[in-house]
Amino acid sequence: MKVKGNILKARIAFVEERFGSQGWSRVLESLGPEDQKILGGSILNLSWYPFDCSTRLDEAIVKVLGGGNTRLFEEMGKASAKENLTGVHSNLVAPGDPQAFMRKAQVIYQFYYDTGYRTYEETGPTSGVMTTYEAKTFSTADCSTVIGWYREALAMCGAKDVQVVEDTCRARGGDFCRYKVSWR
Repeated sequence: MKVKGNILKARIAFVEERFGSQGWSRVLESLGPEDQKILGGSILNLSWYPFDCSTRLDEAIVKVLGGGNTRLFEEMGKASAKENLTGVHSNLVAPGDPQAFMRKAQVIYQFYYDTGYRTYEETGPTSGVMTTYEAKTFSTADCSTVIGWYREALAMCGAKDVQVVEDTCRARGGDFCRYKVSWR
């Protein structure tokens, strides 16, 4: 499985903004030579990169800079949403209509991942269920970044008190990843 370069670039931007260039150097140095080559080079938004490299990057950020605190993954997801939804994917934001944004979940997924798919089902005027199927690779870190990403994205659409709860996760033995989403 592969991810788009904009995911990696958003992670790097998060580290540099929050921890400075020294923080990014420490993270990069903690990774193996193959990851260093990828992440230390020129990353292109629309190019595909190994999912495993992304996972190792996430783990290194939390280990080296976050003291093991996995809440940092959600913060990375939030930063990624800000980076991508005010830039390359700004046309996806639906100001004043969070449900319209959520109905784009399948399209959004395809912008970031090369295998699997995501569905979205409305369960009420301000709620729904988003489910990811058939992703070849998965991690609890990636799921946490998805939670942070959608919380921020929905807030950018005008939603308040956004809640995203993953009640089933492949990385924890589930057959798919399912997120219950609600807001006011």
